[in-house]
Amino acid sequence: MRVVLFQPDIPQNTGTILRLCACLGVEAHIIEPAGFPVSDRHFRRAGMDYLDQVTIVRHDSWTAFEAWRAQSGGRLVLFSTKAATPYLDHGYRDDDLLLFGRESAGVPDDVVSAADARLVIPIAPGMRSLNVAMTVAMALGEALRQTRGSKG
Repeated sequence: MRVVLFQPDIPQNTGTILRLCACLGVEAHIIEPAGFPVSDRHFRRAGMDYLDQVTIVRHDSWTAFEAWRAQSGGRLVLFSTKAATPYLDHGYRDDDLLLFGRESAGVPDDVVSAADARLVIPIAPGMRSLNVAMTVAMALGEALRQTRGSKG
């Protein structure tokens, strides 16, 4: 199981997500360009000292990520407010790549098309979206519940 962030643009969210990945033993991938430098103080503060405990793989572009994925395998599972399938109705696998878009813009159409599955976390009518760090926590929690069970 891996968490993939597509061009994240809010350093606090990214730091929080990387902290989550460190605590749960999940590899994190960042598809560049990010909207902030990794030296950003907000990024560092949100990640605290956990940033040294997480495996972070950076990809220079979507094209570079897709080349890596072609060699590494794994299903690309996109979380989007525009998807139709609820995330709780999906069967997760150990090799899934859980993809989350930019806070400001989501992902472009070619990224949507590349996804093997497109999932949504249903929210109350009239609400626009959840914070991406909350979305990652919910999605990763369900994916790990299904794949790790009582193994650990």
